[in-house]
Amino acid sequence: MCRWLAYSGSPIYMEELLFKAEHSLVEQSLNATEAKVPTNGDGFGVGWFADRNEPGLYREIMPAWNDCNLQHIAHQIRTKHFFAHVRASTGTATSRDNCHPFAVGNWMFMHNGQIGDYSVLRRQLEALIPDSLYQSRRGTTDSEALFLILLGAMETMAPEDAICWLVERVVELQREAAIRAPFRCTFALTDGSRSYFFRYASDNRAPSLYLSKREDSLLVLSEPLSEDTDLWEPIEPGVVIMARGHEIVGSRSLGAA
Repeated sequence: MCRWLAYSGSPIYMEELLFKAEHSLVEQSLNATEAKVPTNGDGFGVGWFADRNEPGLYREIMPAWNDCNLQHIAHQIRTKHFFAHVRASTGTATSRDNCHPFAVGNWMFMHNGQIGDYSVLRRQLEALIPDSLYQSRRGTTDSEALFLILLGAMETMAPEDAICWLVERVVELQREAAIRAPFRCTFALTDGSRSYFFRYASDNRAPSLYLSKREDSLLVLSEPLSEDTDLWEPIEPGVVIMARGHEIVGSRSLGAA
């Protein structure tokens, strides 16, 4: 399972969360404490918003702890909104196109988890990607497929409704194929202003996901950055958290009308 974090708030240098925190994301890439495996060395990526509407991306296949360019970039880039992800592959190749975050236009997405028996459902899932978005398919992961399906659904649905529809559709396809392996996931989706976060598992063993809300910032992440338990609130499975900037503005429960 991968580890990720999403930050919104007063501008900070990315290194504050990627390198300097007690249990920083780069530290988690070497020593994750709430994942199936402790090492997340199958590539990494960061995506950030600055003065343009579309996010900047830096993704690489080497481990995050071994990329000096990431250290330089994180030391220099100061932003009010960014995603960062360290990858542990669940079967697809270690390639730049398979590293998160993924971006299309001004939308950016990252994911942790796995669709059980994805190879069995891959063709059906890719058929759910609209033709207009399929040209954006660069890699081979279930994560990117989920993102593109989600963007297609968002053409007729609000993002929070589209997320719930997507999860329900994947579970339905697994059921039809008699797949017993679970679908487990955490999502982060943003257009630079609005953000959506989601945690789920079809077997009630959802990957970890936490929220830390302060006066001037919102941080959502796979694992706490410190041992101060008062700072980190677990996100309930099956609930989409909606935010605008660093303010939480609502939620939507899976299965709600």
